[in-house]
Amino acid sequence: MYALRNSTIYTGTSIEQRKAILIDESNIIDIINEKDLPSDIKCYNLNGLNLAPGFIDLQVYGGGKALLSVNPTVEALHTINESFQKSGTTRFLITIPTSSPEIISACIKATKQYLDEGGSGLIGLHLEGPFINSEKKGAHNEHYIQSVSLADLKKLVEEAQGVVKMITLAPEQCNAECIEFLQDNNIIISAGHSNATYQQAKDAFDLGVNTCTHLFNAMSGFSHREPGLVGAIYDSDNVYASIIPDGFHSDFAAVRISKKIMNNRLFIITDAVVENLKGDFIYRAESGRFVDGKGTLAGSSLTMMQAVKNCIEKADIDVDEAIRMASTYPAKVIGLQHHLGKIAPGFAADFVVFDDSYHVHNIVSEGRFIAID
Repeated sequence: MYALRNSTIYTGTSIEQRKAILIDESNIIDIINEKDLPSDIKCYNLNGLNLAPGFIDLQVYGGGKALLSVNPTVEALHTINESFQKSGTTRFLITIPTSSPEIISACIKATKQYLDEGGSGLIGLHLEGPFINSEKKGAHNEHYIQSVSLADLKKLVEEAQGVVKMITLAPEQCNAECIEFLQDNNIIISAGHSNATYQQAKDAFDLGVNTCTHLFNAMSGFSHREPGLVGAIYDSDNVYASIIPDGFHSDFAAVRISKKIMNNRLFIITDAVVENLKGDFIYRAESGRFVDGKGTLAGSSLTMMQAVKNCIEKADIDVDEAIRMASTYPAKVIGLQHHLGKIAPGFAADFVVFDDSYHVHNIVSEGRFIAID
């Protein structure tokens, strides 16, 4: 057992000072007054830094010069995880775009092996496609886009063996039977790359689709005559949506407006990629973002820490709320809200330690205290 002391603690529900967190193995045991710390306990003095739940990124493609879709290996996942830790991300869904069946199979295999070998950080696989609307494909490879069939979904679920946790699909192209099948197999459906009308989106929400992929991007927009998928999201009381707060995918005013409308239903993703200049997945760095071979916006260079900072400094969101957008809310979306996303007894010991300039100094990953260079 050890303790963390001398920090400002953002628990996900409150802001605490002069408190210490007791950790045993990978879990939080208690939060106590610093003055009540046992004299013989190992203690890390955080020197007045900020302590928050570790960030959870539900859509990210790669890091540390590795992309899973290009190099579908366990080694790539270790590289990606180590890169994410440097910016405070302690849990993530590794994501692949619309891909060939061979690449999807290879990514499933690598993800399963990484998890079976006890690899840290990774929650599972997010398939962004191939069941999307070609009219809203964005930078996805149209050659691999598929229509949805129950037979294909059954084959996918059998192969995945539980490692696919989320699928982004176009709900207007997916019938109720397919939606129910995915839900029965504990796969979260995120509406995205979709040209759904307002009513089609509402119908999908009524069937239990409760989150959406990168608000505004690759989806039917809001209009006074056809509110589209954006309008259906705004009009809902319980549907979540991710947003990429980098100033390229979404103007910061759009982030601020959406936050006022959606409140705790808006959460942060990075949609981050790394440069790759050959093959099916072209990502070329250009002025702080990534574009494909045709110049289409294809991914971000964000980290979760930078995304939080942008929300605070450029979208006028309070510090504690921006932290919740990167931890508490994504934990709820992925169904892990009783284990991740808050600092409380019984929750996982996953933390990020950062200063007032939003530089990460340390993380705690599954109870392991790690210094960040």
